Amino acid sequence: MRYPQGGGLTDAERAARERVRLQAVTGFGSGEKNREIAVALRVSERSVERWRRQWREEGLAGVASKGSPGRPRLSDAQIARLERELERGPLVHGWTDQRWTLARVKTMIGRLFHVSYTVEGTWRLLRRHGWSWQQPARRAIERDDDAVELWRREVWPRVRAPRR
Repeated sequence: MRYPQGGGLTDAERAARERVRLQAVTGFGSGEKNREIAVALRVSERSVERWRRQWREEGLAGVASKGSPGRPRLSDAQIARLERELERGPLVHGWTDQRWTLARVKTMIGRLFHVSYTVEGTWRLLRRHGWSWQQPARRAIERDDDAVELWRREVWPRVRAPRR
């Protein structure tokens, strides 16, 4: 990862770096050498070389900020379609039960929109649009409360890891 602390640049930091590149372009226009520009702007010569090449090939657009890389976003129409598909249920999309897992939603987003999200990114997307994790409203008919209590009293204490 480029930024070990886990984040990228803020908009203000990105704008500050773009100002430095534009100052370098001023130096390019006045014929200054890469070394002089690097010393004046307190950056590496290699960066100045890269900026000069980008400026030569693409003009000011080559050194302009490309903006935040961000995460892939779905349009409002795609979000509406995703919600319709989620409401149709997992069975319609080929899964064998009625559970939407994050991995399944991630897979469905990839199939429908050809956009890749991580499982965590999928969770953030869903949460941002008002979806939340669910739990069953009632207990399963097959549940045997006596067996559960027996397991809790006798088996769980033996398999549970001891506290440190």
